[in-house]
Amino acid sequence: MAHSSKGGQDRILRTKFSERLCHWAIVICFFLAATSGLSWFYPSFSWLSGFLGTPQMARMLHPFLGIAVFAGLCYMFVRFVKYNLPARTDAIWFRNVKGVLLNDHAQPLRIGKYNAGQKVLFWLIMLSIIVLMLSGIVMWRAHFSHLFSIPVLRLAILAHSVAGIGLILLILGHIYLAIWVRGSIKGMVTGYVSRRWVHQHHDRWYDELAAKEARAKGSET
Repeated sequence: MAHSSKGGQDRILRTKFSERLCHWAIVICFFLAATSGLSWFYPSFSWLSGFLGTPQMARMLHPFLGIAVFAGLCYMFVRFVKYNLPARTDAIWFRNVKGVLLNDHAQPLRIGKYNAGQKVLFWLIMLSIIVLMLSGIVMWRAHFSHLFSIPVLRLAILAHSVAGIGLILLILGHIYLAIWVRGSIKGMVTGYVSRRWVHQHHDRWYDELAAKEARAKGSET
């Protein structure tokens, strides 16, 4: 069990530095890509292009920011996919989702490193970014749009818009849940969470780490 002692409290390493660095890089790139994209979606949002300077600069940088987000999420997919595969115990979380929302931890939910809701969010985000990437390539006027017919371009624009709004809503949900579960944001900043936090929110993962630690100690004796 990866941990350290600080202030008399053991902390468990939940997210490695490279993963946290990639996460926050995605946050910055996605914010700039999302705001520039929204600036063209409706006239009242045109001021959002100001985050990238001018509307012309926003239009030029938007595709490259999207590629950066896609590349970052590909890395995150490789790092986290094994923790987000369906498990039989996910059904317990779904049956007790009301208690989860009410912050009731009386019922053991047998949650691994990520709960069933986080897994659903993970796969929806990955699906959304794939749609955004493929449709964005078709729409990319400077390089690829001339290769496709008008009907294909229209479908790409529709798919890009729907996937973009969907991904923004998913990310907002991700942010809300991170704020709702105290300690989550700190864990993504420092990489560490307390043993108590893990035991409370991810009981099966805690048991797995404890068993691993016990085996390590046993091999040393």
